[in-house]
Amino acid sequence: MEELKLIRPGEIRVRMAPSPTGPMHLGFARTALFNYLFAEKYQGTLILRIDDTDIQRSQKKWEKDIIEGLNWLGLEFQEGPGVDGKFGPYRQSERKEIYQKYLQKLLDEKKIYYCFCSPEELEAHRNYLLSIGQPPRYSEKCAELSEREIEENLKNKKSYVLRFRMSSKKVRFKDLLRGEIEYDSQNFGDIVVAKNLAAPLYNLTSVIDDFEMKITHIIRGEEHIPNTPIQILLAEALGIKTPQYLHLPLIFGLDRAKLSKRDRVKSILEYKEEGYLSVALINFLALLGWNPGANKEIFSLLSLIQEFSVEKIQKSGAVFNPQKLDWLNGFYIRQKSLDKLTEDCIPYLIKTNLIKPCLERDKHSLFYEGKVITTKFETTETGEGVSFYELMKIIDLYQARLKKFSEISELIDFFFKKKLDYSSELLRWKEMSNEEIKEVLDKLSKTLNKLEETDWTKKEIGEVLLKLAGELGKEDRGYLLWPLRAALSGKTASAGPFEIAELLGKEKTLERIRMAKEKIKI
Repeated sequence: MEELKLIRPGEIRVRMAPSPTGPMHLGFARTALFNYLFAEKYQGTLILRIDDTDIQRSQKKWEKDIIEGLNWLGLEFQEGPGVDGKFGPYRQSERKEIYQKYLQKLLDEKKIYYCFCSPEELEAHRNYLLSIGQPPRYSEKCAELSEREIEENLKNKKSYVLRFRMSSKKVRFKDLLRGEIEYDSQNFGDIVVAKNLAAPLYNLTSVIDDFEMKITHIIRGEEHIPNTPIQILLAEALGIKTPQYLHLPLIFGLDRAKLSKRDRVKSILEYKEEGYLSVALINFLALLGWNPGANKEIFSLLSLIQEFSVEKIQKSGAVFNPQKLDWLNGFYIRQKSLDKLTEDCIPYLIKTNLIKPCLERDKHSLFYEGKVITTKFETTETGEGVSFYELMKIIDLYQARLKKFSEISELIDFFFKKKLDYSSELLRWKEMSNEEIKEVLDKLSKTLNKLEETDWTKKEIGEVLLKLAGELGKEDRGYLLWPLRAALSGKTASAGPFEIAELLGKEKTLERIRMAKEKIKI
């Protein structure tokens, strides 16, 4: 794109401008990522601006959530709340004096005017226009009020808003992704730009801040396209230059409905709490509307910066597929070293009350904020000690199956329980009778009981049991191994029975086979 080729390194300034009215959601995270990649690609500056003009809905906790989410994703901004910059403050609620200056300028030049119409009057006119098949727009009833009428209304403290005198013209602008876009401004009517002199609204504050903060490019969601011609007209009225625009495709759910933060979709920090990796979420978000032009699907943040280009952004909507995210997260989990994966999983085992730090056994150890400083734990149910090394061996069985850290407790909880809760039907392989199940469990118990503790390894257990399977004369090994797997794990899906038996140890293995036999009624 010619517009981008003319840009010198370091000139670009882009901004992320979230409203702190809810937790950071996927749509904003994707927009933040594309702004970050664009800035990094052209050695530009990324600004975080908090658009908190909606006083009733904006909350500090959501601002904190947004900043924590950006930090977790690794999307570092160079200017913003808490980061020095010469164009601050970076919260709109702290920029009221700046807005008042521009509002007064527009008032003095009669480009905006006081509107004292009541909500009832506005609603009646709206309904009338709709009834005759016209788009709802303001009647301009207050557009030509005299100075005396305005002063009298203000003196009587009559509520008002400030409306922008919309010129009737075709507004054309070039979107870097979509090309030429045109709107007819007469369809807008005289829009409200401020509730009063101290309460400007989104379209005006955005135009002012983008100018004051020297923003060169605005990269935002497609839903903002209708705001663009209005903001261009406001900029013209103020005599200021507008940035270049790029509107990203919408994100849809699998049902093709648009995702938004008002829907019940997980926030970014909820993904973190569930055990998704930031690198996986970044990789996933990049592919929502950006096509690298090859079959490659795995991208680090660094490789995204290197390969990112505006030309590869898609115009059509992107579909959020949670299975794809799980697949990506599972891929990155499999790349982790076993000791680091164990550290990541331990907080979830503690949270689900399967284990707890064994501080009384290790007086100088601590477990803090997901960092393993102790290597000794104990099972919550039985009080048995379990070392970090033992946890590593258990988690090793499930690294290839794990899609997110929060799944680990459900996968391996049977290792830490004294008694498993499952139906006797789980022990049945295909059409086995109760007598056959009990007979198999008896043979398993007798065979495994003969193994010495020193020989209790996956290899030895496998050899004796496969030999037993041959002696039973059954071609299907599931006849022997399925009841064993079910007895040891109490689950329909688990790691192999030889591996589980090795980690449980001889005593627990035989005890679980005994308890399984008690479930079978003959």
